[in-house]
Amino acid sequence: MAAVAANIFTKSVKRLSAPTTTTPSTDSLAVMSEPTFLFADLSGFTALTEAHGDRQSADIAVEFIVSVRDLVALHDAEEVKTIGDAVMVRSAEAEAAIRLGLQITRLAHERTRFPVAHVGMSTGPALNRDSDWFGSTVNIAARVAAAAAGDEVLLTRATLDSAADVSGVEFHSRGEVRLRNIAEPVHLYRAIPAGSGRRNFPIDPVCRMMIEPGHAEGWLIHGGQQYWLCSQRCMAKFVADPDAIIGQLGWSTADALGGDGGRAD
Repeated sequence: MAAVAANIFTKSVKRLSAPTTTTPSTDSLAVMSEPTFLFADLSGFTALTEAHGDRQSADIAVEFIVSVRDLVALHDAEEVKTIGDAVMVRSAEAEAAIRLGLQITRLAHERTRFPVAHVGMSTGPALNRDSDWFGSTVNIAARVAAAAAGDEVLLTRATLDSAADVSGVEFHSRGEVRLRNIAEPVHLYRAIPAGSGRRNFPIDPVCRMMIEPGHAEGWLIHGGQQYWLCSQRCMAKFVADPDAIIGQLGWSTADALGGDGGRAD
């Protein structure tokens, strides 16, 4: 885990007798300047759990966290904490955080049946207490992640400016976005690998896993659209009430056909 530099100062007070020093208490807040905080989790994890049960969804969450942990080490970043399928990371370099985020979203593309991830980040000062981080930068980063669609890496202007020129990565403006419980709109950007040759597989509308058609249970047509299903269980759920399933997606039918992915929790 990377060492965290903190500007903690002690005050030396000169007296007529001998100098004395006052030291901050153990629960003092340490100020860290301009790190980048990244949040990532699996899109549609609740739907996955409903479709495939606790055991399989827990196995997938653990696989995701372990895979992210390996990537964090490769990018010289620090895992702050995990909860369920979500992970919080601190990086000293904005560029490294952006590249890490893109690597995280690649995980689903490297597997035949796996949910897509979504990532959000922001850069700025934060406060450290008991190995955790607090402040508006952290809050904004978490909200940016919540605003990201599946298979999407979003970042704030602060992160973009801090990263400067990131070779091999394109940034597309999403404009001013209002984030929950954040007073002012935040300008967001989507990071995309330049000339990306990613496989664009369809997403199961029931469990929201990205699936390679060759490993799917089959497909069904509804409303003139084709939907791929990963298993007999998901197929049965879709057949039982396709309109309800589609209505709960929160993303366009293009995603089920192999579009850019979508947020679906």
